[in-house]
Amino acid sequence: MSTTSTIKIQVGLDDQKIPESIEWSATDNKEERMIKAKGMIVSFWDPAERAALRIDLWTKDMMVDEMADFFFQTMMTMADTYARATPYKDQAQELKDFAKDFFRKFQEKQKAEGQ
Repeated sequence: MSTTSTIKIQVGLDDQKIPESIEWSATDNKEERMIKAKGMIVSFWDPAERAALRIDLWTKDMMVDEMADFFFQTMMTMADTYARATPYKDQAQELKDFAKDFFRKFQEKQKAEGQ
């Protein structure tokens, strides 16, 4: 017998429809409450169209350093997923190297700007 899991996402919007809050929950999660987030990237693969469909949102109070860290961690996780899903470990490593370089450059910019 197969089981199902449900993921629920709630996005609170301001008057201009800019996200003020993002909360999520999943039936497989041990938390029995909505969990707050400042950003999200959700991708779905449409095999009929051979295209990625995505939702990427962030709240207006998400700081630039949080966004850079979010992207760095997301790219690292994507590389890990690619390494597990394909035989191309070299490309997974290239993505990790890119992510590290991306984050290093961000840190240099922040330092140069005195932040």
